[in-house]
Amino acid sequence: MARNGIQKKLKRQIQNDHKRKEQLQKETGVKRYVVRLSPDERKHLCEILKKGKSSAKLQLKARILLKADVGGGRKGWSDNQIIRALDTSVSMVYRVRQQLVEEGFEAVLSRKQRATPPVPRIFDGEKEARLTQLACSEAPEGHARWTLNLLAGKVVELKIVPAASPSTIGRALKKTNLSRTSSNTG
Repeated sequence: MARNGIQKKLKRQIQNDHKRKEQLQKETGVKRYVVRLSPDERKHLCEILKKGKSSAKLQLKARILLKADVGGGRKGWSDNQIIRALDTSVSMVYRVRQQLVEEGFEAVLSRKQRATPPVPRIFDGEKEARLTQLACSEAPEGHARWTLNLLAGKVVELKIVPAASPSTIGRALKKTNLSRTSSNTG
């Protein structure tokens, strides 16, 4: 008995999902963000496509904007027509339209810069200066010069940074053009 109730409930959910999907497909024809390009912007997009040197994503965005343009008395294509013609997704067309209207023409054509790097820097200016000072100092007893492994251990021991790998130390020192290979590093 309980099994039949669950099956009926699932059937209703599936039917509702299909109805929502059909409704969304109809709504994609409604343009919430209207694309109006100036003649210069159209010319720039046409040049991008004509040269063919830009990335595929940029070319796709250019095609979407040209097809959706209603400026200059043109009748822009609906989202469904653009999706079928360019074999792209609903969300791509929507995002390109939205970005043009909200952020402007240049924002659509350029990648958005990250606000923060994917991994925060271990060495800031002060810590990098202390590392450089350490690398230029006398090598520990029993060693002719500082190695990356020695430096990595020492910066953790001196509590300059909580943890550092030899490759991180190498990258930080590379920025300073510090030659670790000569016997006189100072």
